[in-house]
Amino acid sequence: MSLRRIYGRLLRALGPQGWWPARSPFEVILGAVLTQATRWHNAEQALARLRREGALRPRRLLALPPGRLARAVRPAGFFRQKARRLRAVTRWYVARYGGRADRMFRRPWRLLREELLAIPGIGPETADTILLYAGGAPVFVVDAYTRRVLRRHRLIGPRATDEAIQQTAMRALGDDAARYNECHALLVELGKRFCHRRDPVCGRCPLGALPHVI
Repeated sequence: MSLRRIYGRLLRALGPQGWWPARSPFEVILGAVLTQATRWHNAEQALARLRREGALRPRRLLALPPGRLARAVRPAGFFRQKARRLRAVTRWYVARYGGRADRMFRRPWRLLREELLAIPGIGPETADTILLYAGGAPVFVVDAYTRRVLRRHRLIGPRATDEAIQQTAMRALGDDAARYNECHALLVELGKRFCHRRDPVCGRCPLGALPHVI
């Protein structure tokens, strides 16, 4: 089954996912950091606490004392580390682009990706999440769910790199940021509901049961 067919089947079965759930591009940036190594539910709780602190604006976040920022994002786990990462990416966002998404996303996305990857704590998945969901850049996000589903359906080999997976997905889906957005969100939902790392629910999976699971 091709990735394009997987996308179509998931869209019919699960419906549009409406990702990324955020009120501003800056909130997407924060959420992309907060969801590292945790569930979205936990990141959402941390964002709600930042909202109560009035810290969903770049300069307001930077004005928060470090300890208070760390306490606010505690639900997301690794809270001291994530507080430092939030401060680092926000400091860059303000210094480089005046805290304005319109300025930031006028820059070609490949160059912007290099800038993001130079920020401490921002890896490829987080950078691509920011580019796609905050800026609408045509870059596919590769995460654990993507790797698992594509590997189990034999679209990638067991040793495929994230870069190779990304290129495979982008060739299959065409140059379409909206399609990348929806497909990634659907793969995440599939992974959460059916394609578990252990004990996958293949019998009820919208993609059909596999002869054996790896």
